[in-house]
Amino acid sequence: MDATAHELSGSRTLWELVVRRAALTPDRPVLLQDERALTFGDLRERAERVAAGLYGMGVRPGTVVAWQLPTRIETALLSFALARLGAVQTPLIPYYREREAGFALRESKAEYFAVPGTWRGFDHTAMARRLGARGVFEAYDSLPDGDPSVLPEPPAEGASVRWIYWTSGTTSAPKGVLHTDRSLIAAGSCLAHALRLTPDDVGSMAFPYAHVAGPDYTVMLLLYGFPALMAEHFALPDALEDYRRHGVTVAGGSTAFYSMFLAEQRKRPGRKVIPSLRLLAGGGAPKPPELYHTVVREMGVQLTHGYGMTEVPMITMGSPGDSAENLAATEGRPPREMEIRIVDGEVRLRGEAVCQGYLDPAQTAEAFDEEGFLRTGDLGRLTPSGHLVLTGRRKDVIIRKGENISAREIEDLLHRHPAVGDVAVVGLPDAERGERVCAVVEQPPGAGELTLAAVTEFLRAQGLSVHKLPEQLEVVDALPRGETLRKVLKYRLRERYSGTVK
Repeated sequence: MDATAHELSGSRTLWELVVRRAALTPDRPVLLQDERALTFGDLRERAERVAAGLYGMGVRPGTVVAWQLPTRIETALLSFALARLGAVQTPLIPYYREREAGFALRESKAEYFAVPGTWRGFDHTAMARRLGARGVFEAYDSLPDGDPSVLPEPPAEGASVRWIYWTSGTTSAPKGVLHTDRSLIAAGSCLAHALRLTPDDVGSMAFPYAHVAGPDYTVMLLLYGFPALMAEHFALPDALEDYRRHGVTVAGGSTAFYSMFLAEQRKRPGRKVIPSLRLLAGGGAPKPPELYHTVVREMGVQLTHGYGMTEVPMITMGSPGDSAENLAATEGRPPREMEIRIVDGEVRLRGEAVCQGYLDPAQTAEAFDEEGFLRTGDLGRLTPSGHLVLTGRRKDVIIRKGENISAREIEDLLHRHPAVGDVAVVGLPDAERGERVCAVVEQPPGAGELTLAAVTEFLRAQGLSVHKLPEQLEVVDALPRGETLRKVLKYRLRERYSGTVK
């Protein structure tokens, strides 16, 4: 991290970081969208006017404001306006519907709720009314406005909880994750330090800004003074024109995004799909080692992958200076400020980027051990060089006839098969074995028929132990994925195939 970025990373609050960056490079762009460009100076000035408008509506320091908005310049302005006020904001992914949104509004006790109106065919305002939300207002292309002279002093410290993020809630009610300005700055600093970006880079946000990656990424822009393209709805090949026009140098989001860019590259072999692109980066889902090598070979760019979660937005990150072996097979290294401890195979974390816990005190007590380390539920090991290797999740360990089997190990091997585009391995209930191993495969276009016999023969040739071989194969048109970082939703596969025996 360069000297300026290092100094800025010591900012106490997100608003202080905005003010300090605006003073350094007021005329440089920070957010790009369609034909629009917002500069660092604009970000400060316009966010203050929005803050004054919110203040006129009754929003005060500590007021809980929920917002469910797409990835737009206006969304970032609203979020920083709330940071200027010292309000508590709870972002909701735009794809949440009554169950998730209603739960979050009730649990957070939100006093205001900003929505986009009708977006992508869904009436969010009507949903908010049905849920009995308080203080509903639309904030898609127009925002509250006012005179900044009425504003109180900005928050002076960043250790108070001012953010409530929500876990996916795929198998139960979502958890409200408590963050501070300082925890988000610490996470963004980790990302910035690892990627070694410069003011000449152009980033991209292909994920929902309401995801915890939103402030994580924006902190990086503020530290290094470069812009990012915002994609309101990311889809390929439609987004490529904007990526090329703005000269994006850094793209990605998660493993699914790497695969999407790779698929576009394969339509035009020998000609870079985005001429300016030099780096794919992301996290949030496992990365098969084979995918790293394929991206580097076929796209002619570097790929760095990291490890994060809602509770700790950035834990480790691969760096362009790492060896190919470490970039392919590990999740990178943590910054000095992040402590990683492996306890009985589980990854545990302690550091400034770790959340303060959950809205539910009982969940907080369960999540942290007696020394203050967060129990992640992820399994892994540290290499002698300090790189982290994730081997799966506790719930992804399949216990077959009393033997532990890692789903991740089988998935990584199957990604090498030419007839496998993506794969998820799950354990299904089995009266004889306890659990049986089931591989669910999404095939690439033009791939031939895949059989269980072919899969097991391939895995044997890769050296997989016989007791780990899948006993069931399912081929699907598309694996079920979440709407944020497009992780595969394994619980749906378990639900779908638990009653099947082949």
